[in-house]
Amino acid sequence: MNPCHRFLRFAVIAAAASLVAACASSSAPPPVAAPAAPQFTSPITAQQVVGKWGLAAYHRPEDASRTEAQARQGCRQPYVISAGPSGGFMMYLADQSQPSEVVSKQILPGPTYIGLPDEPPGAETDREVVRFDGQVMVLKWVDPEVAGRYGTMVYVRCP
Repeated sequence: MNPCHRFLRFAVIAAAASLVAACASSSAPPPVAAPAAPQFTSPITAQQVVGKWGLAAYHRPEDASRTEAQARQGCRQPYVISAGPSGGFMMYLADQSQPSEVVSKQILPGPTYIGLPDEPPGAETDREVVRFDGQVMVLKWVDPEVAGRYGTMVYVRCP
């Protein structure tokens, strides 16, 4: 056999052996899993908020009790919260002319928020639940600019 052919054969066998050895000894690194988004709970159900509500708002904490009384008077022209098509409830977001489906959301042990279901709790478009007992619901906008314009919203369930 020609020395060039023998050298070429040896080189091919050596290259093949290296590839086989490399494939056998190297394992692909495990896929890097994206960090799981924290799951939030919905402590306030749609059934608890669907209905007619009197609505008023305040900017100063000392006006809270007076505003609750004004919200009761708002039942003459109630704010209606209806059930949403996907299990949430329909409310207006800031500066929107059409209601959006929202949910209550919370990552324990944090505060409860009401906002869009595809955003994390505490998103800029959310409202923080300051108080909820089934008859009175007090919500404060997360976005400071919106909170400055709309104030803290007081909803009182209409009879």
